[in-house]
Amino acid sequence: MNEVKFNIRLYFTGGMKRLTDRIDNTGQPTPQRYVLNAMTELFDSLSDEDLKLIRLRYVEDLTLDEVARRCYLNETTIRRHTNPTVKQVKEIIKQGNELSIKQKSP
Repeated sequence: MNEVKFNIRLYFTGGMKRLTDRIDNTGQPTPQRYVLNAMTELFDSLSDEDLKLIRLRYVEDLTLDEVARRCYLNETTIRRHTNPTVKQVKEIIKQGNELSIKQKSP
């Protein structure tokens, strides 16, 4: 499973919040809290239909063809609705990793 799919699945199953709450007890901003907050902001900004497509694709692990058939859409439409969100999740993860590296350096 790739990093994006893992993080999206972790977010929607509640695992990301549980892990972040467990790690984030120092009162200092953590990379995990940054990622959780940024993903919450991103997913809160999506329409219900776009959230449904993301959940089917990344949480239920359906192929593009399976999502298309289930939603009576074509694969291009699904890509158009999900790819911008996936790109943003990649950027959020990248920024979280950069924050982690900065916090570890002396």
